[in-house]
Amino acid sequence: MPTRYPQEVALRDGRRLLVRPFTANDTQPLWEFFERLPGEVRRFAWDRIDDRATVEKWAQNVDYDRVFPLLALDGGRVVADATLHYRQSGPLRLVGRIKWLVDPEWRNVGLSTALINQFIRIARENGLRHLSTLLISDLEAKSIEVLSGLGFEPTSLPGYGVDPDGGAHDMTFMILKL
Repeated sequence: MPTRYPQEVALRDGRRLLVRPFTANDTQPLWEFFERLPGEVRRFAWDRIDDRATVEKWAQNVDYDRVFPLLALDGGRVVADATLHYRQSGPLRLVGRIKWLVDPEWRNVGLSTALINQFIRIARENGLRHLSTLLISDLEAKSIEVLSGLGFEPTSLPGYGVDPDGGAHDMTFMILKL
């Protein structure tokens, strides 16, 4: 993968952030980011981000060929975490999966779009044919709208997800053909 980081990203409101890959040295700033997220965001995260051991494990096992993690930083403060996941073999080896979390203070200014566009570029450079993600339909309606604007096609999956309390949620599977 060509090295193009760090990069400065200009947002719609004029603020600028540095975007670069996560490294083992980012354990504490990433953990602090996760701690600052509202409980309802942490509660629905794909990983146990309320457990510091999760972040430490990521730091000990950085493998950019398996997961390419990007951080958006305001100074030394992490304001977004995004990952592009690869499969090494099998029928989905040309499909990348993306996930991201953005600090609520940095939403609605184009940060998610900027991070996803980074992944679209990287996926194309690496010969992937599709990008995908799975979103909670009601809670992530804005993200579904953003991805649709970028060309992702939605497929609704009624009752597919379950919250920590056992309540069913509709999910939206989003796919971008590259």
